[in-house]
Amino acid sequence: MTADFEGSYERWLTEQLAQEESVRRRERLEEGLGHGTIEFLRQIWFPAVGNLDDLYAEWEVRDYHGGYRYIDLAYCPGGAKGAVEIQGYGSHARDLDTRRFKDLCWRHSLLGLGGWTLLPVAYLSIREEPERCRQLVLAFVGRFLSFDPVSDGLNWLEEETLRYARRLLAPFSAGELAAHLRVTDRHARAILHRLAACNSLVVTNDKQRYRTYRLAEWTFGGDPDAVRGAAADGSVPNKRNLRGGEQAGMEKARPKPAKPVKRAKHAKPGDSGSVKNSNGSR
Repeated sequence: MTADFEGSYERWLTEQLAQEESVRRRERLEEGLGHGTIEFLRQIWFPAVGNLDDLYAEWEVRDYHGGYRYIDLAYCPGGAKGAVEIQGYGSHARDLDTRRFKDLCWRHSLLGLGGWTLLPVAYLSIREEPERCRQLVLAFVGRFLSFDPVSDGLNWLEEETLRYARRLLAPFSAGELAAHLRVTDRHARAILHRLAACNSLVVTNDKQRYRTYRLAEWTFGGDPDAVRGAAADGSVPNKRNLRGGEQAGMEKARPKPAKPVKRAKHAKPGDSGSVKNSNGSR
């Protein structure tokens, strides 16, 4: 992965320098990208998306005051306007004075009014929460384009279900999917069951009537073998990582409720002498 990224990164940056006509942006690119931006590309974007297509570093935009501002990473597939901002704790929080704080608020406001979808990412999250950041990136990218299906043989409703799951950061129910696909709840549940059986989705709770689903962890760059079956040493895998059928098989059968104890035919309530014990004696 490291070798693939380094080669892709060098080609990507060289191409942007060759195509850039703005002297201001060219100078910023020649100075090199910030450490946080490079680590975001290496640890988060490239493992999640697999390429650097439609990304533009130090993208230049005009603000409403006639000045120039630069977006750390602009994502512009098909003319879309997505802005990724890498925010260090020192420069954006600890050492932020009132003037810089106001300027940061103006920056975000003007980008929003300019039609940009803003994605601020904390540098600390890149280091400490990389998997969560990758999920965030996939949800961000999903706002602008569709993904290829995860596995072959899916119909268009199943493919759209996976795209819908990628755009969400929270588990969703069959009712929510039904509203999105404009199908019945029963049809939505059948789609979810099929995707859970092929390990594209996992069940996130144990409630039979109100189950919720999310993407399987391997779709975010994890190991698909890690979410199948028990571990080689005999340990039981985490229920979150089991596909639907396997999870159902792991659940223990619920004990049947005990039958109510019958009172004697003419016994009065509270007459403990008329109630039989479990061994049949009074």
